[in-house]
Amino acid sequence: MKNNTSGTVKLVTIGLLTAILLLMAYTPLGYLNIGPLAITFNMIPVAIAAITLGPAGGAAVGAVFGLTSFLQCIGVGGTSAMGAMLFSINPFLAFIQRMVPRVLDGFLLGFIFRGAKKHTNAFVASSVTGFFAAFLNTVFFMSSLVLLFGNTSYIQEMMGGRNVIVFICVTVGINAVFEMLASTIITGAVGAALVKARLVQTPATKKVMAEA
Repeated sequence: MKNNTSGTVKLVTIGLLTAILLLMAYTPLGYLNIGPLAITFNMIPVAIAAITLGPAGGAAVGAVFGLTSFLQCIGVGGTSAMGAMLFSINPFLAFIQRMVPRVLDGFLLGFIFRGAKKHTNAFVASSVTGFFAAFLNTVFFMSSLVLLFGNTSYIQEMMGGRNVIVFICVTVGINAVFEMLASTIITGAVGAALVKARLVQTPATKKVMAEA
């Protein structure tokens, strides 16, 4: 009976976070487009999913984020100038480049929260998870961009002869800093509130539930 209830709660949580992510993805709440790139806040629901549901939940909601990002390549729910160009070069690689980094990010965030929670309080652990949500999203996204499309004339022109590290730093610039700051603060506050409300399975809450 408890397993059925737990499974239902997880499904409801995934559904709710997916709905929030879709709302953000298809409204100005989720993206702030600046040139070919965009400041995105969509990693925040992914981080919350990883905190509440672990690696699998983070990966699932990360996949939704990846799908919405890919759909922007073809003008669904907004348009990404870079995405549209990558799609015109190779649709399959564009899908991989938009999807895999977000799934991998969400998966790893579940382990990051678990590890951080063992050594600190809920707010700090959630804040760390929020920071890495944005940080890893940027690292994986840009790394896959260079790996999959680095030899194309489009990316070569963007690089302008700079090395890969300089190119990534210059390209993401203040966008990444703003994303990391927002994700750290918001995820920290929301994650701590969820832990306090016992909506996150930590060793302490598991013990309480077992005794109930």
